[in-house]
Amino acid sequence: MDLAATIVLNGLTLAALYFIVASGFSLIFGLMRVVNMAHGAMYLVAGYVGYAVFEPLYDRDVWYAWYAGLAAGVAFAAVFGAVVQKLLLGWMQGQELRQALVTIGLSIIVADQLLAVFGGTPRQFFAPDAIFGATQLPGIGGYPTFRLVQIGIALAVGIGLWLLLNRTKLGMMIRAGVDDREMLGACGVNVPLVGIAVFALGAALAGLGGVIGATAQPLAQGADGRFLLVSLVVVIVGGMGSVTGTALGAVLIGLAEQIGQAVFPTYSVILTFVIMVAVLALRPQGILGRA
Repeated sequence: MDLAATIVLNGLTLAALYFIVASGFSLIFGLMRVVNMAHGAMYLVAGYVGYAVFEPLYDRDVWYAWYAGLAAGVAFAAVFGAVVQKLLLGWMQGQELRQALVTIGLSIIVADQLLAVFGGTPRQFFAPDAIFGATQLPGIGGYPTFRLVQIGIALAVGIGLWLLLNRTKLGMMIRAGVDDREMLGACGVNVPLVGIAVFALGAALAGLGGVIGATAQPLAQGADGRFLLVSLVVVIVGGMGSVTGTALGAVLIGLAEQIGQAVFPTYSVILTFVIMVAVLALRPQGILGRA
């Protein structure tokens, strides 16, 4: 029972990280209909930029080193996303294949430049003392506090996104733009600016996931491809543009990975794709997606 509880908790903490990253992809892909294959690159670049700020501060034993790295990574990812949308993707609206090819090329360029600057050595953040160490849990014992914080951050992101999309004027404009961009523009709304804001928010969430993921486990080349693939699977399973669906998809995939690694580690990756295939066969729009 202790082992089962630990596996489930590991699955939930992994799902929290997946949700943070995939929620940004869901915003961009599900709401804006932009095929951003550079989403994993935004995760990766935010992690390295954050680490470049974190490392010298940590060496000087500054207490806010991790928070500064987090802020730098998220801010850089948001600006990077806004620039990509403005300069590369804004004039390709509705051209999914061209968007995919351009962002794939961009992700390759970003990964190569990061390799040239930072090398191939894995880098890792160290969480601040307030969220470091272990927390005693009934039936489990000591469990990493930072992993529990991951769940809290994911809950905050989910609630914040739901409120943004359903209770604010910006959310109303975003949802209206999905259904009828021309009519939204005719009402006097600056549709390209709304698109840039949404893209920047989605990229910032990828950046948030990059720093949090690099705190939980070392950051290395190849993480961009992994988290892009996970984001695609989570959004496909949960449903495009649905915050609740993204959360559900992340929980299913996170639990499937951890249970699979415990029961049949050699073939654990198959379980994730079995879930995706089953959802596509029974409900192609995703569990909570719109038809």
